[in-house]
Amino acid sequence: SGVIRMLRGPELAPILSLYVLRKGSWMRNVSESATVSSDATDRLSRGVKTVGKRGSSHRLSSLIPNSCVGLKPASRKVGKENRMSDGTLLTMGIDVSKDTLDVATTRDEWFTCANDESGFQALLEGLGARPMERIIVEATGGYESPVVAALGSASLPVIVVNPRQIRDFAKALGRIAKTDRIDAQVLALFGAAIRPELRPLKDEQTQALDALLDRRRQLLGMLVAERQRLSQAPVAVRKDIQAHIVWLVKRLKDSDHTLQEFLRSSPLWRGRENLLTAVQGVGTQTVLSMCALLPELGTLKRKPLAALVGVAPFNCDSGTLRGKRHCFGRRAELRCALYMATLSATRCNPVIKPFYQRLVTAGKPKKVALNACMRKLLTILNAMARDHAQWNPDLHACT
Repeated sequence: SGVIRMLRGPELAPILSLYVLRKGSWMRNVSESATVSSDATDRLSRGVKTVGKRGSSHRLSSLIPNSCVGLKPASRKVGKENRMSDGTLLTMGIDVSKDTLDVATTRDEWFTCANDESGFQALLEGLGARPMERIIVEATGGYESPVVAALGSASLPVIVVNPRQIRDFAKALGRIAKTDRIDAQVLALFGAAIRPELRPLKDEQTQALDALLDRRRQLLGMLVAERQRLSQAPVAVRKDIQAHIVWLVKRLKDSDHTLQEFLRSSPLWRGRENLLTAVQGVGTQTVLSMCALLPELGTLKRKPLAALVGVAPFNCDSGTLRGKRHCFGRRAELRCALYMATLSATRCNPVIKPFYQRLVTAGKPKKVALNACMRKLLTILNAMARDHAQWNPDLHACT
């Protein structure tokens, strides 16, 4: 070419070493050891200044026809340390373990800090005044709660996501290997590509209510387990199990009393309790679960809310196949509380009871009819919380 004809002698050798004739066609062969003098680079660039950095013939790849595709120009490599000075937004991923936090960004930065107060302080100092678009944290059985609270108190856009979504996203990227550093990088890529919606974090009062409800569920689970053991327990341990059952019953009553006091300590929750318990089938435990596990009640439309709780059936179709719709995932603990409220409403609620009977008469399985009633009851409660309206059965006639 005209570019190669300009060079002579030793200046031509590094350029020709980039090409090898194989099977009658010109193939690319990048020589890692080839170096080019500054005079040859200046003549090749024809006035375009190249970066005089120690390296190889990759500096000429953008100037030679049919050169190796995909190499980043030298101007992108130089100044990599100062890329944080621009004003573009960052997306960060934090992989949480018991003792450490692995942090990665969409700009190929990575570092590790301790999962304690000193580590949180170091993380916040490292962030400085950098503009953050999203900070993605994977739910890790409660280990993520302290760092999420620290980031939220600093008014940073932190989002807690489902681990199943992150793993499926990593598989889609072809990331078979799994380490803490890789997980942090995948979290950052997930935030940049999927851009999950920012949601307000729970305040301290709501977190405390959630913890009390969680403890009540633990006590109830232990009580059920001990009662099942008692029926087949040997005589030698039966007395001990009975004493444990008595203690658990007392603790469960104390827990209920604490929860009711906590619920009435907040004017917002007290007003919501008075509003929602007027609906037949909805009791104090259902209201407590709504306040702690569904702060979005009254702010979302009915379809997104049903999908959030997990009472919206998802399609399973492909071509001519029309598979069964299934409800799964989402907020299972809230769905359990809503199920018990709906089961009671199918017997005494003037709106839910005829709706359930009509579905069963039409041939729907009882579980399907119950799920439809759960969705209808949730829609009614959402409308009441949104409009601050009192319960009126005439507004929700069975259709």
